[in-house]
Amino acid sequence: MYSCGPTVYDYAHLGNLRAFIFVDILKKYMKYKGLKVKHVMNITDVDDKTIRGSKKEGKSLKEFTRFYEKEFLQDLETLNIQKADIMPRATEHIKEMVAMIEKLKENKYIYEKDKSTYYSIMKFKNYGQLAKLDAENLKQNADGRLQDADEYDKENPRDFALWKGHSSDDGDVFWESSIGKGRPGWHIECSAMSSKYLGDNFDIHTGGVDLIFPHHTNEIAQAEAASDKKFVNYWIHNAHLIVNGEKMSKSAGNFFTLRDLLDKGYNPKAIRYELLSTHYRQRLDFQEKNMENVKNTLDRFKELIIKLDNVTSDKDNKKIHALIDKVKKEFENHMDDDLNIAGALSEIFTFIREVNKISEQISKKDAQDVKETLLSFDSVLGVMEFDDMKIPAEIKKLAEERLKAREDKDFDKSDKIRDEIKKKGYSLDDTKEGYIIKKN
Repeated sequence: MYSCGPTVYDYAHLGNLRAFIFVDILKKYMKYKGLKVKHVMNITDVDDKTIRGSKKEGKSLKEFTRFYEKEFLQDLETLNIQKADIMPRATEHIKEMVAMIEKLKENKYIYEKDKSTYYSIMKFKNYGQLAKLDAENLKQNADGRLQDADEYDKENPRDFALWKGHSSDDGDVFWESSIGKGRPGWHIECSAMSSKYLGDNFDIHTGGVDLIFPHHTNEIAQAEAASDKKFVNYWIHNAHLIVNGEKMSKSAGNFFTLRDLLDKGYNPKAIRYELLSTHYRQRLDFQEKNMENVKNTLDRFKELIIKLDNVTSDKDNKKIHALIDKVKKEFENHMDDDLNIAGALSEIFTFIREVNKISEQISKKDAQDVKETLLSFDSVLGVMEFDDMKIPAEIKKLAEERLKAREDKDFDKSDKIRDEIKKKGYSLDDTKEGYIIKKN
């Protein structure tokens, strides 16, 4: 699987992060099903934006892009997104890009103008097929996307740059190569790097819908013209994200990076849940007002796990394994159906509701089986808390002392211990069998 990664000229915004969370869910679900996944995600560390940004900040391209690459990797870790197995940087694969351009030259798909090299799309018979476009009537610049990413002059406005001849705007960013002094175009980067690490044909390529044209369309044209093989078996694209009902923009005041949301006090797992809970092919409207509901949703997982950790009975309940078998089957049925996340989550919450009904009539073994089931689902979802709920021995000791005080009807002492536990960040819920400790 290959995923279009970040262009490291700024912090990733919510729309970017929604795409990477979708990729994470897809990859983790394939692993849940027992598949071996080799995942490659590129780092675009040379293009018009990175060069402009580095010049503006008075830094070398490498210093500038490595900073934002590091911040991107931190975002992945914060949101529990598993890193790709291979994350190649564009600047470290110039040789492979030049080799692909040379092959395209040999196959007569390119032309040169003003020291730059361009791909002639009319020479590729299936150009535009992915985007269902007629090559004769292609919309120029794809609503600005091409212009933003590939700001070059060319003979035919529909053609795209493979190699940009060096200009004063690029400063010291250039490579000497067999096709001249310059730097790669945006599109050739992904074709060259994916082919290097996954071969001329591979299974899955992911990205946002805004990349279908021109980026993925151009990737196909380059790769297939160079290799004469089908490039990708399955293209999987996630839809756009909007915020509070509007397109995200700084002028509208609804442009958020992960740091912005963390500064507002939102839990990373709640942010992840909100970004994954809408089907990847549906537009996601991120509403800040929903975050409190998300917190309550995640608390349902948390409260059940706490109950399971406090089960003391040894009497098995036959209903538990029927519930487990059912939820596993339904979870997989929904996820197998084009990652129907809403259906999968609905089944999990039904399971939680049913387990809660009989939670006081199950054994420690039953509780562990339920917990392992939730763990298996969370290997995909990544939103539940397990390790965070290990109760310190000191708190458990205080809870036992309070229980004894209650049994002795020393309610004054009991209340004082409860207050002490609360000051240490925990609370107690009394039950028929004793108590449940919660982390506040």
